[in-house]
Parts: sequence; structure tokens; C-alpha cells
Amino acid sequence: MIKFEHGRFIFNAGILKIIACEGRGPETGAVSVRFTVLGSGSAGNCSLLETPSARILIDAGFSGRQIRSRLEKIRSSHEGIDAVLVTHEHSDHTRGLNVIGGKWQVPVFANRMTREAIESGLKAEVSWKQFSSGDSFFIGDVEVESFCLPHDAHDPVGFLLKTPGGTIGILTDLGHSNPLVLQKARESDVLLLETNYDNEMLKADVKRPWQTKQRIMSRHGHLSNDQAAELLGEIGCERLKHLFLGHLSRDCNTTELAVATVEGRLSGMGMSHIPVECLCQETPGSTVTLEILQSPQQTEGGQLVLF
Repeated sequence: MIKFEHGRFIFNAGILKIIACEGRGPETGAVSVRFTVLGSGSAGNCSLLETPSARILIDAGFSGRQIRSRLEKIRSSHEGIDAVLVTHEHSDHTRGLNVIGGKWQVPVFANRMTREAIESGLKAEVSWKQFSSGDSFFIGDVEVESFCLPHDAHDPVGFLLKTPGGTIGILTDLGHSNPLVLQKARESDVLLLETNYDNEMLKADVKRPWQTKQRIMSRHGHLSNDQAAELLGEIGCERLKHLFLGHLSRDCNTTELAVATVEGRLSGMGMSHIPVECLCQETPGSTVTLEILQSPQQTEGGQLVLF
């Protein structure tokens, strides 16, 4: 058995598996589960999850200084972060790893191909915690489920973050949905969903060559507003309590178009009560709080409070 500060590894038939990652418990001071997207767009993505025994960043697509500043804006701190989960190697998800993994000494969780794609470009030494796509593992009281996504990266993944208050889905950077993606989205109480572009705005864009537009619209590119709305229609949204729209293109989408497309679909499903929040690149979004209910009858999710 191989031990490390934040958890345990075991070997199984030559494959390194993470079976548990022990968070720092009472140091978080949290009595509920809080989730905040610090910023999301084509130039940077980063989110923070805080539970009673873990503080986790999902991606690190801004500079270390920017991430620290955004944490302070939501009255949080860069100190005491237990882990950063990396979805894939593109710079809008990894820009801050030199500072976070190096200077702040936060363990970086990534699969092998993502790690290899990132590692050669890092100046700092980073404590890597490697998983295989499809693995589940614990960081404190959070069960992290990784799953494969169709995107033009080495081995991109999404995450389901199962907490004492409910389940948060991270679903950006994918060119289309499939049965696995739909299954994971269906399990989410809070969902961060990509709405990267509007079809007509992308086609009319003069900055991008046709080859780039083809890549964006391909089955390994990004989700459009219409594709995101279609995904929501397929999952039914019976469990969903809050929906974040993320990874919007600055040139080929607008907040109004993304929200109108998605809210139109939700309304047609009889789900217009679900709050829809469109995220931006410049400032953090709202903090969603999932209250931890102690009742033994509570088996799925918690009570959501939005500040």
C-alpha cells in the first residue's frame, strides 16, 4: 500500500487506484455544502466546492492571482484547499496550476493522459494524484465520479461530485451528449452545463476560419445553446434544483440567447421553476448552498439555498 498526505492508494492488477482521500475535516468550518463558479468562459474556468470536510477546486483556468482574488470576493481563502480536479489539459482549465500545485502545494488530480499533456509545460513541481477515467474516489466527504467526455483533448472527463447535501455535475467541453453523459446529468441536483455558442452567430463570425468553426461544431467540439437545451429535454430535469450555463464564447454567444434557449425548453417541459444562471468570465457566479439534512429519511440531495 502506498500512502500520501491526503489519502491512500492501492495497487490492483498493476493499476493504481485511488480508494480514499481524507479531507481536512473541521478546518473548513462548513455546516453545509457550498458551490461557487469563480468564472467560466472560453478564456478561463474554475469552481470551488466546500463541504464540512473538504475544499476542492474544479479546474484552474485563471492565474493564481486571479483565483486568489476571486476566492476573496466570495469571502473564502486560497489556504486549506485539499485538491484541484482537472477535466482536461487545455489552458482555459489549467492556467493556474503552477501556482496552485506548486506555490500553494495543492494536490492535482488528473488522469494519466491529461497529466502527461500538462506536466511538460509546468515550471513547478506538482503533487499528482492520478486516476483512470471512470474511477470514483473520495476527497473528505465528497465522492468524486469521473466519466469520459467527447472533446478534442487527450482524455477529457466530467465529474459528479456527491456530497452530504446533494450531487453537483460538471459538464462542459463536450461536442455531443451520449447515454453516459445523460445518465450523469440526470443524477445532478446542481448542474454546470456548457452553452458555448449560438449556431447563427458562429456561422456569421468573421474572426474564425471555417476549419475552426467545423471543429467547434463537431462531435468532439463544444455544445451549442440548442444542444444544451436538447440535453435538458432528454434528462427530464426532475431532480435538478439549479442550472448554471457556462463556457460561453465571447464572440459567438450572448447571455440573452443562451438563457432564452434553455428557459424556453424548460418551460415547455413544465420545469420553468428551475433557476437558470448564465455565468461570465469576469466575476464569480452565485454561491449555491445545499443544506445537509440530518433526517434518516433524507436519501437524495439536500435543501438548496441560493445567496
